Amino acid sequence: MKSLRLTKLLITGANGFVGKNLVLRLKELSEYEILTYVRGDSDADLSDRVLDAEIIIHLAGVNRPATSDMFAVVNSGLTLKIAEILSSHKSKTPVIFTSSSQVTLDNDYGRSKLDAENVLKELSRENGNPVSIFRLPGVFGKWCRPDYNSVVATFCHNIANDLSIHISDKHANLRLLHIDNVVESMLGAIKECRRGFSYISIDNEFQITVGDLANQIKSFKECRSSLVSERAGVGLIRALYSTYISYLPPTEFSYSIPSHKDQRGVFVEMLKTQDSGQFSFFTAKPKTTRGGHYHHTKTEKFLVVKGNARFNFRHILSNEIYSVETSGDHPEIVETVPGWAHDISNIGDDDLVVMLWANEIFDRDRPDTISSEV
Repeated sequence: MKSLRLTKLLITGANGFVGKNLVLRLKELSEYEILTYVRGDSDADLSDRVLDAEIIIHLAGVNRPATSDMFAVVNSGLTLKIAEILSSHKSKTPVIFTSSSQVTLDNDYGRSKLDAENVLKELSRENGNPVSIFRLPGVFGKWCRPDYNSVVATFCHNIANDLSIHISDKHANLRLLHIDNVVESMLGAIKECRRGFSYISIDNEFQITVGDLANQIKSFKECRSSLVSERAGVGLIRALYSTYISYLPPTEFSYSIPSHKDQRGVFVEMLKTQDSGQFSFFTAKPKTTRGGHYHHTKTEKFLVVKGNARFNFRHILSNEIYSVETSGDHPEIVETVPGWAHDISNIGDDDLVVMLWANEIFDRDRPDTISSEV
């Protein structure tokens, strides 16, 4: 069987934040041979790999060098070297370049990125190389370097590790992109390989103030003690939460939660949400019964994970009786209904283990749980 030919990609700055994420994603696809140019490689290495590559993804750059002259040496200087290699060999290899939204600002970093853009614009015009440029705002995500790449990285790292953070202007607005969106857009650019010179925009840009960012990340830390999860399912909060936990030290990968134990078994509240109730589990010893109450508006879903159980129901007004038997061997949701008293009995010989979702967080001052025999 004929093997699939791999496209050779050169990635400069492959050990950087964006580079690490992009290289990993490309390896997952198994369509590319990846060449890299990183700090410490020689000019000869650069020349060999530029000429060997079929597409160049130029990520290498500096954000916070020891001296300001390094902006020009690396950001625009390295770009010029690549352009000169391509021009001198009449090579029309496509180039994808990560620039910065700071090109419109009057600072050394922005000017160096703008100079690099102009070098590539000239390369495209004079040598015919397809050039695609991403003008990136602040990018954040796993493996982003604190105190260097992004304020998000700094806040996440410091808060996760019980270090202080400094805020100069809490009202300052941030434009942010998550690394996954950047990487997927780059994959699109690699596959499309546009002609001529073009700028590529990335969807799903987020905006947040520095103060709100700090408060949001602090809330991620606090949810371990309150058990109330942030709305981490979509959008910016999802991306920030994923980033925050990537900065946890391994010793913090797990955490304890309260457990309430009596002669019947244990009851544990695992997770609470702001608007979708809470999740718990409990156990019951053989021949024991839990419950014996009803609710006015609270509803629950029970799932027996292990053992055998009987759910008994009694209508509070009509005294109608109903029972359901269920087992961990045959997963089945049993719902409690407002106005019906209910209990659950372990009818097996082993401990019963049951997952529980309630549509509201338990409020000890207003529990909506009224004792009533079934």
